[in-house]
Amino acid sequence: MIIAIDGFSSCGKSTFAKAIAERFGYAYIDTGAMYRAVTLFALQNNIITEDAIDIPSLLSRLDDIAVSFRRNTATGQNEILLNGENVENAIRTIEVSGKVSEISAIKEVRMKLVSLQQLMGKNKSIVMDGRDIGTVVFPKADMKIFMTARDEVRVQRRYDELVSKGMAASREEIKENITHRDYIDQHREENPLRQAKDAIVLDNSDMTPEQQMEWFIARSHFSCIPAEAGKQSGNE
Repeated sequence: MIIAIDGFSSCGKSTFAKAIAERFGYAYIDTGAMYRAVTLFALQNNIITEDAIDIPSLLSRLDDIAVSFRRNTATGQNEILLNGENVENAIRTIEVSGKVSEISAIKEVRMKLVSLQQLMGKNKSIVMDGRDIGTVVFPKADMKIFMTARDEVRVQRRYDELVSKGMAASREEIKENITHRDYIDQHREENPLRQAKDAIVLDNSDMTPEQQMEWFIARSHFSCIPAEAGKQSGNE
């Protein structure tokens, strides 16, 4: 079974997807982290400047970018690797957040990562979150969820995430970043953020993680499977 979760930034897609995967023994793939890794590569190699992105230089080096995931045995969570280096924290900075939507709008970048995402999900039981999972990556996904939340809630969640990781941030800067990303995500030419026609909408503005899981179980085939049985089945 493939579960596709799309939606706006800072809605808690990754947290929700990870919780589903952990509870029922599915593989979890954070596609947003993949685009962030490419953005980090561009920043590290001076392909992104304050004024512009040197797209020809980025395209000429796409084959130099290897993105993969590795399971952290201590935490049980997947961590993203960029050319073999763990960049799980490095990709979460405001600097990366400010450019990732522009990088993800580049056709060739999307083609490379969509192909890799489809390969990662081939013949597997997965939960994948992003912007175009239910519309482009897996249009025939077994379950599609479109997540949203009020702007002020999204700002606070992003702020809390950065603070928890010891990163400096201001709510105003985060709000501007979210507004900017929303616009680019919805208006880019290549695979813009759209709600799939057969997706179920989840506005989790006022929901706890436990309530979100209850919402999910009530709308999925997992409602017929005890949590422990689902986890055991998925791990075999």
